[in-house]
Amino acid sequence: MQIHKLFIFCSFLSFAVVNAQDSLQVSVDTLRLSENELEAGKNYIIDTIIDGQTFYKKEIKLAEELDENKEFEDHEHAAKIDEKWLEELYSNSLYDTIYRTVSELDYKDVYYPELTTEVLKERLAKLNARTPFNVEYNPSLESVIKSFLKNRRKSFEKLMGISHYYFPMFERELDNYNIPLEMKYLAIVESALKPRARSRVGATGLWQFMFATGKQYGLDVSSYVDERSDPIKSTEAASKYLSRLYEIFGDWDLALAAYNSGPGNVSKAIRRSGGYQNYWNIRHNLPRETAGYVPAFLATMYIFEFAEEHGFKPLKPEFQYIETDTIHVKQMITLDQVSESVGVEVETLQFLNPSYKLDIIPYIEGKNYTLRLPRHAVGKFVTNEKAIYALAKAELDEREKPLPQFFNSESKTRYTVRSGDYLGKIARKYGVRVSQLKQWNGLRSNDLRIGQRLTIYPRNTAARTASASKPKVNTPIPANAKTYTVRSGDSLWSISQKYPGVSVQNIRDWNDISGNNLKPGMKLIVSKG
Repeated sequence: MQIHKLFIFCSFLSFAVVNAQDSLQVSVDTLRLSENELEAGKNYIIDTIIDGQTFYKKEIKLAEELDENKEFEDHEHAAKIDEKWLEELYSNSLYDTIYRTVSELDYKDVYYPELTTEVLKERLAKLNARTPFNVEYNPSLESVIKSFLKNRRKSFEKLMGISHYYFPMFERELDNYNIPLEMKYLAIVESALKPRARSRVGATGLWQFMFATGKQYGLDVSSYVDERSDPIKSTEAASKYLSRLYEIFGDWDLALAAYNSGPGNVSKAIRRSGGYQNYWNIRHNLPRETAGYVPAFLATMYIFEFAEEHGFKPLKPEFQYIETDTIHVKQMITLDQVSESVGVEVETLQFLNPSYKLDIIPYIEGKNYTLRLPRHAVGKFVTNEKAIYALAKAELDEREKPLPQFFNSESKTRYTVRSGDYLGKIARKYGVRVSQLKQWNGLRSNDLRIGQRLTIYPRNTAARTASASKPKVNTPIPANAKTYTVRSGDSLWSISQKYPGVSVQNIRDWNDISGNNLKPGMKLIVSKG
C-alpha cells in the first residue's frame, strides 16, 4: 500500500471541507439562513473532519504495519497446484464439453418410490467401498440418480448395449496408466459414447478433446484423420491427461472436476473455500457446469453398477470388441472399396473406423493407420490383399480426384429407391458418401422405403450418365405423349387442369419432378396425345 496516497487524499478532504465552509457562507448571504441553521451546518462539517481524520490515521497506521511486516499470502497448496500446471504449458481446457443436461441440473426432489433413500444409502456405501471416488450419500446426488432413473431409462439401455463394445477398450488403456476403471463412465457424460460427437466449440470425440489439447497428448488431426474420434488412441490420451491431473491434485474427484473446468478453476475453488480439498466442500465455488459434472458421473456409475437391481434391459450390441480385429493398411483405400471387397456394409465400417473423416484411409510414411473389421471379414481381406489393393488403386487412378467433391445443382440426379437398396449400396453406385446422402436428403437414420426419391450429386460421372439415360418413372410414359411448354405463372396444378384425367403426380412422375418449381420454357409430358 502506498502511504503517500492516503495523505494526499486527507489533504484533499480538508481542502474540500474548507471550500464547503466558504460555500455555506455564500449560501447564508443568498438564502438568508438563520443563525441556528448556520451553526448546525458548521458543527456537522467539524464532526465530519474529525471522523475523517480519525479514520485515515487508522488507515495510515495499518499501511505502515503492512509495509514494515509482510504482504497478504496466497494459499500454499493451491499455489503449488498452479505452479505444477504451468509446467504442463496448459493452454486449453475441456470445460466447454459438458452436456446441457449436466449444466442445467436443478437438484429438486424427484418422486421415484422404486428407490428409497435408505436403499440408496446402502448401495452407495457398497460402491464407495470398492472405488477410489468419494461416493458418499447426499441429497443432491440422490436427486440426480432418481432423475436419471425416471427420465433417461431408454437412453441408458442403449448406452449399456453399446458399452459392451467400448468399455473393454477403455478398461485396457485405463489400466495401463493405473487409472480407476470406473473412469470409463466419464465417456458417457462427455460424449454419450458417440466417437464423432462434437461440441459447439469444437471439442471432439469420446473424451471431448479440444484441438490443441489433443495435439498436446499425441492425437493426430489432419484433413483425413481425427484421432480424437479413435476409441483406443483417444482413451490413451485421456488416460495420460487424467493421470497428470491426479498427480497434481492427489484426488480423483478433483481430477474429474479439473478435466471439465480446468485446473485453474479448481485451485480457485480451493482458495475460496478456505483450503478444503474435498470436492463436495469446494463444489459451491466451482463453475455451475462443473458443480453438476461429478454428480452426473457418480449417478451414471451407480446406474451402471446397479442396472440389474433396477431392471434395465440393455440393447444387444451389433459387435463385441473381441469380435473385431485390425489390419495395417499398405496403401490408400476407401471404406466403400473395402465394403465391396469383403461384403461388409459401409455403415458398419464407419462405426468400426470413426476416425477417418472422409471415409478414406490414407497411407503416409511413418504413420500406422489401421482398418478395423469384423473377424469374419479379416481373413477374406488378408487372403485377397494384393487384388483388393490393385482394384482400389485402379479405381482411385480413374477418378479425377480421390476426395469427395461438392457439385452444383446442374449435376444433381434423382434416384428412386428399389427393393434391396440401402444407403451404402446407393452411395457406392454414385461414388458419394453415406453421410452426404443423408445431408442432401435430410435423413436422420439409415432407413429407406421402396419408392422413396433421393437427390444425389454424383461423383461417378458414368453412373450419372447411365442414371440420366434411364426413365425414372413410376407411371409408364405414354407412347404418343403430348408436351406442354411452361409459361410464366404456370403451376403443376394449373397445367393438370388443362388435361382431363391428368393429375399433378402424373406430371411429376412422367417428368421426374420432385417439387413444384417450374421455369418458363420447360417442356413437360402432359397427356397421351
